[in-house]
Amino acid sequence: MQVLPPALEKLIDALGNLPGVGPRTAERYAYYLLKSDGHKSAELSDALSQLHKNISYCKKTFALVEEGMELSDLYTDPARNKQIVAVVAEPFDIIALEKTHNFSGTYHVLGGLISPIDGIGPEQLHIEELVARIDEDKVEEIILATNASVEGESTALYIRKQIGDRNVKVSRLARGLPIGLDLEYADQITLSRALEGRQLLS
Repeated sequence: MQVLPPALEKLIDALGNLPGVGPRTAERYAYYLLKSDGHKSAELSDALSQLHKNISYCKKTFALVEEGMELSDLYTDPARNKQIVAVVAEPFDIIALEKTHNFSGTYHVLGGLISPIDGIGPEQLHIEELVARIDEDKVEEIILATNASVEGESTALYIRKQIGDRNVKVSRLARGLPIGLDLEYADQITLSRALEGRQLLS
């Protein structure tokens, strides 16, 4: 027996596929959209349909940019110091660091972290491009701003080895960040202190 209309069940299933959204939450979201006027649903539908068509990646930093843009403003802005690069796992980590108003360098997005259990190896990340940037932009400091997790630490160590004996300072965010905390969820004060107290890696 059909309890819910197929269209509503389909929406609940789709919402339930999102990370952190359980069955009950998916039902609440779906019912909210059903109860609200069609404008909200149409707005959401339009935003989703444009998502993959209008977003691309910066060819230098791999940050998110508008489709058609080759380079991110965070790279081309003359006020940004290209000789200091904060290396982050995901594009949204940039937002977290920018909110501190305490960093004027540029960024490099790896596209994830080394995690053999998830089938993610170094070759799937933008590590080779990072090493190339060090040479091309005459980078003076690399700040390894990966999460304070096993994967984050492993990735940071691997990058340090790939940099080799290049004349570049390699630092790590200070331990103001709790172990296991994703960068995008850290508060601004903690991130500011972590940036200020970054540590050199030997």
